[in-house]
Amino acid sequence: MIVAGIDAGARAIKVVLVDSESGGAIGWAIGDQGTDPATRASELFERALAEQGLSEIEVAALVATGYARGAVREADSTVTEITCHARGVRHALPETRTVIELGGQDSKVVWLDEDGSVRDFSMNDRCAAGSGRFLEVLAARLQADIAELGALAAQSHGPTAINSTCVVFAENEVTGLLATGALACDVAAGALASLASRAATLVGARGTPPVVMTGGVALVSGMAEAIEVAIGLPVEVAPRPQFTGALGAALIARDGISAAGDGRPTPAGIEGRIHGRPDGKGRPAGRR
Repeated sequence: MIVAGIDAGARAIKVVLVDSESGGAIGWAIGDQGTDPATRASELFERALAEQGLSEIEVAALVATGYARGAVREADSTVTEITCHARGVRHALPETRTVIELGGQDSKVVWLDEDGSVRDFSMNDRCAAGSGRFLEVLAARLQADIAELGALAAQSHGPTAINSTCVVFAENEVTGLLATGALACDVAAGALASLASRAATLVGARGTPPVVMTGGVALVSGMAEAIEVAIGLPVEVAPRPQFTGALGAALIARDGISAAGDGRPTPAGIEGRIHGRPDGKGRPAGRR
């Protein structure tokens, strides 16, 4: 029996298929959200199944999470990102106590109790300066791909400070810095340090090791190290960090089947107050 999780994020949609018996992930798919997240989620779900020689009828339960979770037609239930990232990280790294998630449009810190339950969280979803979008914009200004930003920053002998707290103003600031002779590598290092500083503000004095970083920004080389410097604690990058939320959603679907005993999921989110959204109990019309 197979369960699935779909993380319909602000920038990308991720799909994870999990074997409900072993709890191991067996399939993955990722793609840009585009202008029609419902259709895009369906396409990626079908791709993940096809790559494993599976069909939709073999999926016992599917949980959706992320900004566009309500648009996922196949979902049996929806659960908040906070809950899903916590579940996904603890599955991969069971000792985790602090999760730093830097996504495409927002950033989050989640504190976990010893048993893995969510104790508290903090997030910034009002300004893209604390997210991957910040690095995308600055990388483009440096005529580099975001994947190359870390390698460029590694050439720096001293990061150039970027003080603007807004992506638009930061881009203008970088333009001015380059015009006055700042090296691209130093500006890149400054961009990583600036984002790390914003993550450290969310963590505050409450960082409890082990600290694990997740989200697409974790794939930028040097980012975890920059956060280590900013918070004064070691930071480990989760395996397949872009997929942590989708993995957690699939595992919650698996938990629901075990709890219900009849093949129907019963997951619930942690906080209806996140983004002012409900935790999404119940399901839209979809597979069945």
